[in-house]
Amino acid sequence: MRSALARIMSVLCLMILLPATAARADNPIVQTIYTADPAPLVHNGRLYLYTGHDEDGSTYFTMRDWRVYSTTDMANWTDHGSPMSLATFAWADANAWAGHVAYRNGRFYWYVPVRNRSTGGMAIGVGVGDSPTGPFRDALGRPLVENNEIDPNVLIDDSGQAYLYWGNPRLAYVRLNSDMISYSGAVTYIPLTTAGYGTRTGNPSRPTLYEEGPWVFKRNGQYYNVFAAECCSEFIGYSTAPSPTGPWTYRGTVMPRQGGSFTNHAGIIDFAGGSYFFYHNGALPGGGGYTRSVAVEKFAYNADGTIPTINMTTAGPPQVATLDPFARQEAETNAWSSGVETEPSGEGGMNVGFIENGDHIKVRGVAFGNGASSFTARVASGTSGGRIELRLGSPTGTLVGTCTVNGTGGWQIWATVTCPVSGLSGTRDLYLRFAGGSGYLLNLNWWQFTPSGGGGGNLLTNGTMEDGTTGWTSSGGTLSSATDVAHAGSRSLLTSGRTSAWQGPHQNVTTRLTNGRTYTTGVWVRSQSGTPSAKATLTLTANGTTSYLQLTPAQTISSTGWTQLTGTATVSWTGTLTSASFYVETAAGTDGLYIDDASFQ
Repeated sequence: MRSALARIMSVLCLMILLPATAARADNPIVQTIYTADPAPLVHNGRLYLYTGHDEDGSTYFTMRDWRVYSTTDMANWTDHGSPMSLATFAWADANAWAGHVAYRNGRFYWYVPVRNRSTGGMAIGVGVGDSPTGPFRDALGRPLVENNEIDPNVLIDDSGQAYLYWGNPRLAYVRLNSDMISYSGAVTYIPLTTAGYGTRTGNPSRPTLYEEGPWVFKRNGQYYNVFAAECCSEFIGYSTAPSPTGPWTYRGTVMPRQGGSFTNHAGIIDFAGGSYFFYHNGALPGGGGYTRSVAVEKFAYNADGTIPTINMTTAGPPQVATLDPFARQEAETNAWSSGVETEPSGEGGMNVGFIENGDHIKVRGVAFGNGASSFTARVASGTSGGRIELRLGSPTGTLVGTCTVNGTGGWQIWATVTCPVSGLSGTRDLYLRFAGGSGYLLNLNWWQFTPSGGGGGNLLTNGTMEDGTTGWTSSGGTLSSATDVAHAGSRSLLTSGRTSAWQGPHQNVTTRLTNGRTYTTGVWVRSQSGTPSAKATLTLTANGTTSYLQLTPAQTISSTGWTQLTGTATVSWTGTLTSASFYVETAAGTDGLYIDDASFQ
């Protein structure tokens, strides 16, 4: 059933479909649900954002699960759904509140405050996952620490010592052990002095500005604690210290009281050469103190290391990279959406659904280059379908193509449709506007353009793996077409029985390469067992000399979900190229490898 927020967003869109929508803002980050309490993490060149989820129509902090989003360009965000909820913790019964994720030992640890069913008080639990997008499981089966306080945050210092901070009304920490799920010593309470945390007036029981939500990090030898200050409504303040345990000195305001929510919650991180400040507000329709939305701003530290005052905007940060339309893109990767929702897809991952006439999604900064000739989409419909209008610049902008979607017999019975397009070139904002009759029209899983003239497209034969092993060989082990798991569609490729790390699925691309050209790689990978580190590689033999070019950064993969390897590399050689092969390998180990939806273009 369509959420209240989706209905409001759809109506709002109809009210403002004017030329000004070409400059539509992209803050808040998520429009399909209410999100709160952002916790960013950078891993393998991608920024992951972990959030809480305010239920529609809440009149208190009614939160039952947590969500994950990610981006490579700070403009288009991928919705990874909910990999952890109250149900993850059998001992908890309510209050899936503000958490924080840390990476260590090849695993991801999600520290969250929840209500302990047996005591009725707030406690800190730990979820652990093998992938940044989960799924996460209860690491302990009980609380890690409990003092009826909230808002955990983890710092792993340069020495390797990890600290867990949390607290409202107090500010506490423990020294975590290297396993990240136990600690040594007692809980220590940081002295909340006016010198360390500013002066609050009119409340003798809380003489300092510290309220809740500590975010502790280190930069250039200095420790920062950015926190929510003086409810209500809160602003964001910060203090600094020469060590992770103090002494702290109050430095002032980061973000004033703004935004329609009486709480705020900060997260700061560096990514792609810039610094970013995450927060929440009540900016979406129906938003407020219990229905919040996460947003982000780019900022630069002052020369002396102090943090400037940052104001909320609707524009958000600039895009740091373009999006490739000739690689397959998930429908749930976008900069803005109106009216639609996301849901788990029967083909894996998420899909965009609950689509009605006039709804749309915006994809920012799409690099069409010299143009495109066709558009392909993976769709499903339990009714008679509808149309996908491809428009530039706004939901009512130039129409460059229309794809008709017929009924498929069910909302998770998927089909692929293709339609011609024209008038596409350069880098543009793309709008997918949905049209049709009344009620729900269709679901959308992924889309992809074909470049004009066929140049610049995917060099890999059978990149979707839907044609079995066609086009692929293996350098060792057994290559087979797998139907037990697939990233999308019904098949993937499995290389089992590997005896060396370099053995994996291969494809010969000798005749398809151009010397000196830059190529972009994208391939979804998972292990048959274990958590190896995987990468895509190109082997080149020219004039009798063989060289190896790493196409993507290595990423940890697991058997519980798909991980996308992405990268860009310039391919060059000297002399006559006699052999070139694209393949996926692991850094070590011989775990079986699944791959799906591979592109090299």
